[in-house]
Amino acid sequence: MKVILTGSIAIDYLMKFPGLFSDHLLPEHLDKVSLSFLVPELSRRDGGVGANIAYNLAMLGGEALLFSTAGQDFPEYAKRLEAVGVDTSSVKIISDKFTASFFATTDKNNAQIASFYTGAMADAADLSLTEAPYQCDDFVMISPTDPAAMARYIEESIELCLKTLFDPGQQVISVDADLLRRGLESAHGLFVNEYEFELMQKQTGYSEEELLSKPVFSVITLGENGARIHSAEGELFVPALKGLNIIDPTGVGDAFRGGFLRGYLAGLSLKISAEMGTVLAAACIQENGTQEHRLTWDEFVKEYRKHFDDQGELDTIGK
Repeated sequence: MKVILTGSIAIDYLMKFPGLFSDHLLPEHLDKVSLSFLVPELSRRDGGVGANIAYNLAMLGGEALLFSTAGQDFPEYAKRLEAVGVDTSSVKIISDKFTASFFATTDKNNAQIASFYTGAMADAADLSLTEAPYQCDDFVMISPTDPAAMARYIEESIELCLKTLFDPGQQVISVDADLLRRGLESAHGLFVNEYEFELMQKQTGYSEEELLSKPVFSVITLGENGARIHSAEGELFVPALKGLNIIDPTGVGDAFRGGFLRGYLAGLSLKISAEMGTVLAAACIQENGTQEHRLTWDEFVKEYRKHFDDQGELDTIGK
């Protein structure tokens, strides 16, 4: 079973601020913020939500089809994704634009201020799921990309009998309430962080109970506090790994999703799938960049079993 990954493809420009943003924000003057941070380091990395999830899923042997738009600068990036097994054949190149760019500055408490240049991502709405190689009941992950594209993919997934995994992410603040409601109503699974979960309640008017009742399962990541997963079977909690050498939080949620999908698409339980996501998230946060961590399947299983007990189930889906 495969998943069509519709999220963004981007180039990340990652900067580190050695202080705290909070030391320079005046609560009584937030309507007049004018700040410039001097940063001593900058790195340029491959990124984008769709590409990050695809990288992590493929690295563990999952079938990852990247379905998105990229610019004239994408060919070298594509080679690096293909090297880990990502299928980039459905990526549409926009020849007169550059790939979207993500600019993020992270302080020493891992608070982050970011901005996003859309570039070729703005053309994503011109790409139809009917152009993707799919079978009925395949999964489509609707992750942050152009809002018009997200709306299109929600409707097309219903028409094409595809099961949606709704992952609105940073676009929660950019899309309207109707899109969020429609995405929830059609979702097989929901992925959000704790803050996004609260924003969704505010924007849709749904209570927590109403929102959780829509998908078959919901995954709410809690940062350093782990993740909680809700389904008809109840709620379970998976803790984050401790004692990590935290380098950069960018892309950690995408790594979690990639690991989770590897287990879930192979038929493993929600608990084991979330634990797999947790292990990949830990690997990602200890590197500077969203696709810098490298694990073979055997290395991943060894790392997983340092922290969790799969009772041998991972042996049934070996790469």
